[in-house]
This record gives sequence, C-alpha cells and structure tokens, in this order.
Amino acid sequence: MNNKDIRILVVDDDPDVLFATARIMKKEGYDVSEAATGQECLEQTERQQPDLILLDVELPDILGTEVCHRLKSDDKYKSIYIMMLSGRKIETDDQADGLEVGADGYVARPVSNRELRARVGVMARLIRAERKCAHYIVELEQALAQIKVMSGIIPICSHCKQIRDDQGYWNRLENYIQAHSEAKFSHSVCEECLDKYYPEVDFEDEENY
Repeated sequence: MNNKDIRILVVDDDPDVLFATARIMKKEGYDVSEAATGQECLEQTERQQPDLILLDVELPDILGTEVCHRLKSDDKYKSIYIMMLSGRKIETDDQADGLEVGADGYVARPVSNRELRARVGVMARLIRAERKCAHYIVELEQALAQIKVMSGIIPICSHCKQIRDDQGYWNRLENYIQAHSEAKFSHSVCEECLDKYYPEVDFEDEENY
C-alpha cells in the first residue's frame, strides 16, 4: 500500500511499544519517524512537520497532553493531526482531558493492530481531504484574481474606445474583455449607428431584411 504521502511521527517511551507501533505503520506504507520523549517529539515536529503524531500520554519528561497543548497552540503546528494513546490513562475523564487540549483522537490500549490501522486510516483520509480543499482554495483564489482584473480603473481611449493593457498596448474593447473574462461577443448594429452609417436603407421595411 502506498501511503508515503502521509508522514507519521510515533512517540512512546516504551521501546517495545515504539518499535511495534512504528513497524505496523511502516508495513502500511507510511513515512514513519520515531521519538521517545516529549522534547524529542517537539524537536522532530519542528524539523519534519509530520501530518500525524501518534502520541503516548505518559512520557518521562513532558506529559503527552502538554505536548499536544503546545503544538495545537502554535499556528505553525495546529493543523497537524494528533492521536493520543495510553494503556493506563483510559478513563472517560482521561480521554476528555486529551481531547480538550486539542487531540484529534484518543485510543485506549491494548488496541488490536487492525483497529489501530483503521483509526490511522481515517486520519489519513481526513489529511488528504484537507489537502484537496487547500488545492481547490488556491485555484479559487487564482480564478478570483483573474476576475479582479476586470475591476478597478481601466484606461480606455475616449475616442476609439480601445483599452490599454498592463504592457501598455492598446486593444480593441471586445478583445480585452474576451481575454479577461468568459464573455463572448456577437456583433450587431444599434439603431443610432443604423441611422448614421446606413441612412439609405429602411430597416423598418420588411422587404429590405
């Protein structure tokens, strides 16, 4: 399975649990790194900007809840998904504490490999969905920027009605609008111009149509 587009940081002070969790994630194809303390987690997050952190609650230096709170309080890292895990702090209040400091999920150990893979898979889908939304937002902003070209002050000749573009060239009105919008033109002649340029033709006479 190709999940290399998702970077996961696994944080646990128990070397056996750290190894096993990282191994499961690697087998799923994720880009995995490891940390054994809260400080290592913060340092690696700064260096690598992971998409998801699997964070043990009970770490030897900084509690996982405090690590989560620090990251979620920082604009640079608040978009990172954090799933907290614990084998001892599994009561309802413990899980509420983790979620209230910003965790996106809380898993009570022991947890089966299948369930862990499934929970991480949900997070991966959310991460990819957010990336798509961000891409669409960029496209929308670009489209709006193009639309805004038609706003503001546009230099137009008071005689021939040509428009000067950003490069200083003069363009026919319809050419300029077509280049900067979705509008299409079909040419016709207004009544005033009919009288001015075709005075000899009686357009009200059906036989002249």
